[in-house]
Amino acid sequence: MANVHRFHSESLELVAHLEIPESTDELLPCVLLIHGFPEGPGGGANSAATLPELANRISSEMGFITMAPLLRGTGDSEGCFSLGGWLTDVRKSIAELNNHPRVGEIWLVGFGSGGAISICAAAQETKVKGVGALAAPADWSAWAASPKRLLIHARRAGVIPDTNFPEDFDSWAQELKQISAESSISELNEKNVLIVHGTEDDVVSSLEARALSDAHGNADMRLIEGAGHHLRHDPRAIAVLLGWLDRQRRMSE
Repeated sequence: MANVHRFHSESLELVAHLEIPESTDELLPCVLLIHGFPEGPGGGANSAATLPELANRISSEMGFITMAPLLRGTGDSEGCFSLGGWLTDVRKSIAELNNHPRVGEIWLVGFGSGGAISICAAAQETKVKGVGALAAPADWSAWAASPKRLLIHARRAGVIPDTNFPEDFDSWAQELKQISAESSISELNEKNVLIVHGTEDDVVSSLEARALSDAHGNADMRLIEGAGHHLRHDPRAIAVLLGWLDRQRRMSE
């Protein structure tokens, strides 16, 4: 069963794609799919619009309850992008799933910045069993170095539709330095972490994948030879991800 699911994060209404497989099991494993930062008004290869198809596949073929939320400022979700806001949205998504009567254990899977945000959220949420991060940056230092440029890009991408946002630019920009997957991932040392990265990623260097893996200490890191940044549409990366999810489910049974 697939449907549009709406819930609140702070005062904002967020929209999500929710897949619930037909099953007689009382509790089912769950995956939360987190999109990356859109490349423009139409999204991009790692953007939210590409995830419902993957959610359907994970649900129908593997038996997971799967939800792909649109974080604030994207799609039909309310609000404007901020890094702290996106982190709050992922944590609220976890809480929303945790309240569902059929949700058992929860895993997070994110693409690009969504992978990094997933790591940060999982470090704060004990309910999360593990994280799959594909093409994820270790931190947002590149954004933090030029926050005004990011703001312009975010407006063009459509994730900051309010011309008066942010009210406090300095605080909005400071979050880019304060929130870091590399500093958060050590909190996941008892959780399973998959890191997938393309060797030819020209957006996020594969060195950042190694930094995340080293900071965790026991991550399953896979480098996809010749792959770029958009791993959502690389069959090899998705095969690695699905295999990892299958192992996670079997280990938890």
